[in-house]
Amino acid sequence: MFAIIETGGKQYQVTEGRYVDIELLENEPQSKVVFQNIVMIVNGKKSKLGLPYVKNASVEGEIVKHDRDKKVLVYKQRAKKGYRRKQGHRQNFTRVMINKIRTTAQKSKAETVEE
Repeated sequence: MFAIIETGGKQYQVTEGRYVDIELLENEPQSKVVFQNIVMIVNGKKSKLGLPYVKNASVEGEIVKHDRDKKVLVYKQRAKKGYRRKQGHRQNFTRVMINKIRTTAQKSKAETVEE
């Protein structure tokens, strides 16, 4: 079972029990995070596609750490002009451990237990 979530203007494929590196979040490490923008959920041969998002579905995770990615070098040059510029960039990211992918049926069962 996997889901495609949207966060930080990008889409990520996530699976329960795996890590995913996403755009930097403001939450503290070891805090819970819930993603509501679920584009697609695939469970074996069954799949749910959202238009634009799947209703009543969510993905729960826990923030493991905040870190910086590997350096990316940006190099510009104009041929025969003596113009050269080199610049480095390290993107900040948040590592999230995906704990649970909830579909509409699972969410309704959880709500009835709480009441």
